[in-house]
Amino acid sequence: MLAGIFSYVVVFICDVIVAWALYVLLIPVNRSLSLLTAWFRLVYTVIAFVALFKLVTVFRLLDAPDYQAAFGSEQLHAQVQLLLSAFRYEWGMGLILFGIHLILLAYLVYRSGYIPRVLAILLGIAGLGWLVHELGPYLFPNVDLGFLFITLLGELVFMLWLLIRGWKIQEPAA
Repeated sequence: MLAGIFSYVVVFICDVIVAWALYVLLIPVNRSLSLLTAWFRLVYTVIAFVALFKLVTVFRLLDAPDYQAAFGSEQLHAQVQLLLSAFRYEWGMGLILFGIHLILLAYLVYRSGYIPRVLAILLGIAGLGWLVHELGPYLFPNVDLGFLFITLLGELVFMLWLLIRGWKIQEPAA
């Protein structure tokens, strides 16, 4: 569990770097919107990081034998379940902001002219997928939205394009 928590911290640090890099990449399109897009990703990262403290608390509860003796088995398991549920809800609220980030990013990529527009469409679909998936339990409680994981391919394709072709982007003329 400790390795998973550490991995999340590494991912959140990478999220901050990616927010900055995408901001710099898309400044020529629209400076203000690029900044707003970066802020959405940063706020998502902060929410996810704060939610991570729930997992740290779960780790502490399960790792220290004193808590088992103090609370008893049933109360301890109830607290762990409550913390895990809180983590999932907080993470989900953060993912709504991440979906908005992807939609804004899609608009910027579409308008850029130096990144293929098909990537913008895939990013927009991924953003909508996150929004529908995270809001689904509230808006569509009886609908199984498990199939929406396929929309995440847009993020993967964009990442691969940036790694393979993105470094060749010419700086736009002023």
